[in-house]
Amino acid sequence: MKRTIITVVGKDTVGIIAKVCTYLADNQINILDISQTIVQGYFNMMMIVDTNHISKDFGLIVEELNQLGESIGVIIKCQKEEIFNQMHRI
Repeated sequence: MKRTIITVVGKDTVGIIAKVCTYLADNQINILDISQTIVQGYFNMMMIVDTNHISKDFGLIVEELNQLGESIGVIIKCQKEEIFNQMHRI
């Protein structure tokens, strides 16, 4: 399974989760785990997703998520699990 970590951060507005999840579903990306919080009006979400069945290049998925984030006023970061784990090793 190809797992990817997606984080979404920004001012809370209506529809952030819906728009991100719609994009993922449209691209055959399955959500394995999700956590979201809102702290003093700021939205924070972390997802672990399965990108095993994507038909697009991973780089294109990353770029499209960046563009989606810009359009809804949040920052969306997308990293393969292996890279995420290497970056966060102590």
